[in-house]
Parts: sequence; C-alpha cells; structure tokens
Amino acid sequence: MSFELFEEYSLYLGVGGLILFMIFIVWNLAKESKAGRFGTFILFTALGLGLLGFLIKTVLVEVMGLGQ
Repeated sequence: MSFELFEEYSLYLGVGGLILFMIFIVWNLAKESKAGRFGTFILFTALGLGLLGFLIKTVLVEVMGLGQ
C-alpha cells in the first residue's frame, strides 16, 4: 500500500468517524434539551447541510480533476 493511498483511506475513515461523533453529539443535545421532534429535525437539518457541502466539494474535486 502506498503512502498516498494510506492517507486517502485515513482521511475518509477519520472524517467518517468525526461525522458519526457529530451525529451522536447533536442527538444527545436534542435529547438533553428536550427539543422535541421539530427541534431535533432542525438540528439534524443544519448538520446535514454541512455534510452535504463536504460531499459536494469532494465530488466536484474528483469530477473536475483538481485533486492531482
């Protein structure tokens, strides 16, 4: 395995772990603050938009070939 391939896998694994941790934090925040269904929906929507931005950026970099 090359060093570049290891870095790429580590990046996606690390970012994926951080995303899961953020989901847990938002869920715990919604539960402890008694946000209700609508409040929990708003919290996860805000988190989801951030994740969507990261995914769109990743796809655009790969499609446009700017990652070299």
